[in-house]
Amino acid sequence: MPQLEAHEMPLHKVFCSDYSFSIPDYQRPYAWRKEQALQLLDDLSEALDRDSTEPYFLGSIVLVKDKQEPAVEVIDGQQRLTTLTILLAVLRDLADDDEVRSSLGQLISEPGDKILGLESRPRLALRKRDRAFFAHHIQRAGSVTHLRALKETAANTDAQRAVQENANALHGRLAQWQPHRRLDLMRMLSRRTYLVVVSTPDLASAHRIFSVMNARGLDLLPTDIFKSNIIGSLPPGDLDAYAEKWESAEELVGRELFAELFQHIRMIFAMKRPERELLKEFPEQVLASYLPGKGADFIDDVLTPYAEAYGQIRDFAYAAPVGAEKVNNWFRRLAQIDNGDWLPPALWALRRHGDDAAWLDDFFKALERLAASMLIRRVYATPRAQRYAALLRELTDGAGLDAPSLALSEAEKEEVAQKLNGDLYLQEKVRRYVLLRLDELLAQAPGVTYEHARITVEHVLPQNPAPASMWKVKFTDEQREYWTHRIANLVLLNRTKNSQARNFDFTKKKSAYFAGKNGVATFALTSQVLLQPQWTPEVLRARQSALLNVLKEAWLTN
Repeated sequence: MPQLEAHEMPLHKVFCSDYSFSIPDYQRPYAWRKEQALQLLDDLSEALDRDSTEPYFLGSIVLVKDKQEPAVEVIDGQQRLTTLTILLAVLRDLADDDEVRSSLGQLISEPGDKILGLESRPRLALRKRDRAFFAHHIQRAGSVTHLRALKETAANTDAQRAVQENANALHGRLAQWQPHRRLDLMRMLSRRTYLVVVSTPDLASAHRIFSVMNARGLDLLPTDIFKSNIIGSLPPGDLDAYAEKWESAEELVGRELFAELFQHIRMIFAMKRPERELLKEFPEQVLASYLPGKGADFIDDVLTPYAEAYGQIRDFAYAAPVGAEKVNNWFRRLAQIDNGDWLPPALWALRRHGDDAAWLDDFFKALERLAASMLIRRVYATPRAQRYAALLRELTDGAGLDAPSLALSEAEKEEVAQKLNGDLYLQEKVRRYVLLRLDELLAQAPGVTYEHARITVEHVLPQNPAPASMWKVKFTDEQREYWTHRIANLVLLNRTKNSQARNFDFTKKKSAYFAGKNGVATFALTSQVLLQPQWTPEVLRARQSALLNVLKEAWLTN
């Protein structure tokens, strides 16, 4: 059984020749931003003001370390150690006293000792991608001053940008302190600021400690723990290569969405809606097939291809010799649905039929119809997830495009038709999607998208016409109540107009409210209104029938 040790240590005993810290390449990049860095400084400042003798604890770090060697792999604690090094470097370069600069420099870098056989080196080595940047711009004496003068483009990775941002933020704050207060902070950091150092010579043991500690409330995502378990299970010779693959997948998707991708992968494997948190379900429902012994297969056969598929869906970037744009147009439409529950079957389809654009076109046409149907019918989250889970089970069983859950029942079609023929405007989460889809169909421009900062849904017949207006003459109160919020009376605009213009009579409203530059409307739906000489119940009745037929042809005809 590997011997576990845990000790409370002041920082001057942590940043010393007993430890040569390195961040393994399979760890996530440095990710603290200025909010966390400045919070750390605020906490230290408050401790400085409270008591001159009370110890201040910064939490724990988990290390893999042989007792006889200074070399250390940091399993948990990278964010603290890196930010502390930046803080020490800022204090070093703000100091006027050579002795103070030298003392701080020795906390940041080992000066070397020929007699003891110690080589000069930084105390902390970041991951390979960021190591040289950190050494040159933080750990080298006087380097923070030069870093602050660099353009943001000098940083090539998110971690390097975080280092630069935090150095600037800490320098900006500490430069306003009096020199004697900065000196007091240095003394507090060195003598009475403590870390709990947990170390074991065994990598697997360290990962178990890491998982338990961070599953109980520290600021890691579940994916970080999965990464620790998977990468930590690999043979030493595979660590760097598969850490690189994992990191590439995370960078492709983006850290904030990476956990969502794992949720979708869990759904694909389990084919049922989640019942517990991802941290518990993913190991049972997905990783149990790969650990121990097949961690590399998970990265090669699951993570990498699904991350690539996710990127293609998100960026509308599917590629094929023929038919790619049709598929990307379905991605554009689906992206406007107010939930992402459709993503697991979409990822499944792209993963398994990525080389068949025609099949994907048919599949995503049906998937968009299903997703739009549930949006229009306001199917809530649980039955929606159950429907997609059933679809995944059918797809896995080989149903393909004939999967029963992919088709709409006659009752569902009838409900969609009723909803579309009702007061669509009052369905705030539905109306924009329906009208944009309708506009695309009317424009006969598949996949058309509008790069407007604001798209609004407006009424032709106003909601509250003036008592003496022509609207009161053309429409009875009953007719206005019936038609005001129906699809025939709605248009799209790409800007907000003077609210008074909403109540103009029809002729003036067309030119002052609906028309764009040169009298032309941006949207096909709105252009149709401009062509009408008058706006009456008869016009609305004919328009309602025509617009509904367009949508029925797209959504309700198999």
